[in-house]
Amino acid sequence: MTLPERAPLSQACAGEPFYLPGGNEVAVFERCHARGLAVMLKGPTGCGKTRFVEHMAWKLERPLITVACHDDLSASDLIGRFLIRHDGTVWQDGPLTRAVRQGAICYLDEVVEARQDTVVVLHALTDHRQLLPIDKTGELLVASPGFQLVISYNPGYQRMLKDLKPSTRQRFVAMNLDFPGEEQEAMIVQRESGADAPTSRALVALAHRLRALRDRGLTEVPSTRLLIAAGALCADGIPVREACLAAIVAPLSDDEALAEAMQDLVSGMFV
Repeated sequence: MTLPERAPLSQACAGEPFYLPGGNEVAVFERCHARGLAVMLKGPTGCGKTRFVEHMAWKLERPLITVACHDDLSASDLIGRFLIRHDGTVWQDGPLTRAVRQGAICYLDEVVEARQDTVVVLHALTDHRQLLPIDKTGELLVASPGFQLVISYNPGYQRMLKDLKPSTRQRFVAMNLDFPGEEQEAMIVQRESGADAPTSRALVALAHRLRALRDRGLTEVPSTRLLIAAGALCADGIPVREACLAAIVAPLSDDEALAEAMQDLVSGMFV
């Protein structure tokens, strides 16, 4: 497989977001969009869920509106609110309302972080009606053609603390994404970070060994995103061992025993 060259950041943002499919997720997403079906992306942190949505929005030629969900996210944050200005009170659409009006793809990242009463406002948009009632203005919006609702979450650590209600989960077509295979992940790291091929393969090999520590108390395992960060440091001249400690080991855990075990793995691979 030929590795495409990495474009400068300004060009990359304007062009096709780089994504290597790991299965039939592109075809499934295209069919869901054509049918107006809402999509739920499930996968570990940093496995490429957001990049996949960016790629599909580009491929389908639809605007993309992304919301990073959090504990304090309210329904008003999504739908909109009245603002007081010097010349009076005006209504300002929230990101979900803008997506409905524009026929955009609305991507709610890590949706389980949002409050349950906030998630409920999505229900009317996930069936054949595709309606968004705005109580504060009395409007009942019908989604413009091309609108699609996409949510994502990490079924690993998040499910231990929070989860979606069954009544919400069953409104979405679920797609499972995971870390790429070793060869594919090495290609991604090389292209996105600028590291050379041997370094990229070594970083992926380290990640696979560290991911085996999941059953030993490591809540989050090294993501492709962390490998790209480490590769970028290596490409800029930082020794690979120091890059791995700073960009992979340190962000994963503050537990002394786990950190020491990961440091030993790094030292064993990169002397």
